[in-house]
Amino acid sequence: MTRRAAIIGATVTNPELFAKASQPKTAVNFSVPAHACDCHTHIFGDFPLFAGRSYTPEQASADEMTALHRALHVERVVIVNPSIYGTDNSSTLAGIKARGKNARGVAVIDERTTEKDLDAMQRAGMRGIRLNLNNGPQSALSPRARFEAAAQRLKSRGWHIQMFAGLKTITSIKDLVLSSPVPIVFDHFGGASLAAGIDQVGFADLVDLVRAGKAYVKISISGPNIGLPFSGAAVLAKAVIAANPERVLWGTDWPHPNSASGRPATEVSPLKQVDDGEVLNQLPLWAPDSLVRQGILVDNPARLYGF
Repeated sequence: MTRRAAIIGATVTNPELFAKASQPKTAVNFSVPAHACDCHTHIFGDFPLFAGRSYTPEQASADEMTALHRALHVERVVIVNPSIYGTDNSSTLAGIKARGKNARGVAVIDERTTEKDLDAMQRAGMRGIRLNLNNGPQSALSPRARFEAAAQRLKSRGWHIQMFAGLKTITSIKDLVLSSPVPIVFDHFGGASLAAGIDQVGFADLVDLVRAGKAYVKISISGPNIGLPFSGAAVLAKAVIAANPERVLWGTDWPHPNSASGRPATEVSPLKQVDDGEVLNQLPLWAPDSLVRQGILVDNPARLYGF
């Protein structure tokens, strides 16, 4: 089933599901450096859906994403293949093509993905793979085994591994990250709760990996953390920035999918409406030094993604 068919079917009883993906309502209030990068976005297009997906989002196009970044004064973007497409990276590749030289991507692969496939994706702008160690596709391998297999496969390619993993899982693979032959990225504050502070179990391990230069962290607010006071994000962001500002990335998580809406996986879940202008305006509060912001927004992503 394509997304178009899913939405048409859903809107018979839910006509409100034609809402647009969110756009900033608040103007950016600081000088965003040239070549700034949003390191975590998704494109939801009309492509075949993964049968084992946990949700079905509304559509969000490359043109809408471009409008978002124009308002935020952000030039570059990293598009992450969303779980709803499984290992079909067509939507992300289309988004990269639409943004040209200013876009890079993170793919989802499995054992059926050939080296020729990876070569083609690299030419198209892919620079890493995403492992979902929380609730991804079922696998006979443990999180540790999946991590080790991915690292061995990518070590000669110059790609990185991005992980959607909670703090408990991060603790369980800390030794593997410390010895990893490829760069590691933890998205969305490593799955930390913005409400639980720096003393929550596992956060110290995340900070240790950042301090050692063995992991990047995306200070992007998503999922259950959306809508919580920014003060919680500030505490966590300042901790990882203080540990090692050269291993911090910033992202929006646009178009803010609601994967925990409680709706059946085959029923369309409306995208969350988030003011990304207000979110970006938190960065100077988390990183008052403009040189640190230059690193987070420009230098770190340029180094990791090869802009």
